[in-house]
Amino acid sequence: KYTAIGLLGKATDTLDATGKVTEEKPYDQITKGDLENVLKKFTGDIMQVPPLYSALKKDGERLSTLMKRGEAVEAKPARPVRVYSLSLQQFQPPLFTLDVECGGGFYVRSLVSDIGKELSTCATMQELTRTKQGPFTLEEHALYEDKWTIDEIARSLEHCTSLLPGEPSHKKLKTEHPGETAMSCE
Repeated sequence: KYTAIGLLGKATDTLDATGKVTEEKPYDQITKGDLENVLKKFTGDIMQVPPLYSALKKDGERLSTLMKRGEAVEAKPARPVRVYSLSLQQFQPPLFTLDVECGGGFYVRSLVSDIGKELSTCATMQELTRTKQGPFTLEEHALYEDKWTIDEIARSLEHCTSLLPGEPSHKKLKTEHPGETAMSCE
């Protein structure tokens, strides 16, 4: 689950605020009602084209790495994704705030861009916050900086591990240095 802030009237190559502006269009004709109506088209099982700047791979390399090197990258075909819920939380043009609950493989950046296109303008994601992942919520499980003590961290870990099913699995993680491996408990 995510909270996303979109910006109407601008598109970027990365579909977010870190990218270069590729297009600007007027957005002053768009109403809150227009935006709410468009959201219905993006709820349920939909087809979505992943962004070029993504972790998806071509020949074993991330598309984002290839793009940053200036290599030509073809867009991946649209693929099925699921949006469980999508709602408009705030609309102060050019900004709009969405709550999105989605399945795996979903790109909120693509959603914001697609919403802009559907409204006959363009849009880019300004900010994204993950508010829930599995049983963990930002509100209940984030450990804020003023609680960064050994006792509070231990208490938080104990609480979080009680939410996980069964025994933790161990897997090897890739590292940046060949021949070196790291272990992770999930």
